[in-house]
Amino acid sequence: MKKLLILSVFAGLAFTGCKKKASSVSTLYNHSVPTIILPDNHYYSIPVGGVLPTIEATAYDSFYHEDCAVVYDQSKLDNTVADAYKVYATAKNKYGMMASELLYVAVTDIDTLVDLSGLYARMGNDDTVMITKLANGFYMTNDVGANGTMDTTNITSAYFVQTSDIALSMPEQDTKFGVLSGTSGFINMTPGDTTIEYVINNSTFDQSVRLFKKL
Repeated sequence: MKKLLILSVFAGLAFTGCKKKASSVSTLYNHSVPTIILPDNHYYSIPVGGVLPTIEATAYDSFYHEDCAVVYDQSKLDNTVADAYKVYATAKNKYGMMASELLYVAVTDIDTLVDLSGLYARMGNDDTVMITKLANGFYMTNDVGANGTMDTTNITSAYFVQTSDIALSMPEQDTKFGVLSGTSGFINMTPGDTTIEYVINNSTFDQSVRLFKKL
């Protein structure tokens, strides 16, 4: 009887010990961020002094099945000065995990009939670039580096805004070669002789000048 009693007490202690260990297991949490869905036409242009644009992006977290509010930071957008401006759209899920998207807004008084889009040839080599109009005075070039048709490693697109009849501005923007910054440019819109010139401040491109003539 004594042996059986001792065995029962030992079994009880062992069971208690197992319970204690089980209660200390860590909880595993999943990490998820919302996806911000931009409208199809999310390139914005307003006249100098115009009303700030209404941006209607949405956000959804597919893991938590949650719609998330989108907040826009337009604090650095100055509608009194012609230029290209950044607007950040952010969204958080219920656990505070945040996603962001970067939008650009053009502020310009360029006539809506002006259109710089088309195929351009780089002066000095055989390269060509395509410029696409996104909104009034707001454009994208598909090859800001433009180091020749045989150079496929330095191709990257970039945005720019036509701020006057003779000037353009490229906002700070991320590319696969790092940030393009401090970029300026000039435009000659002589009928039949449209040329665009800009300087790239980026170590990959050695702050080189790019001059293009519309074909």
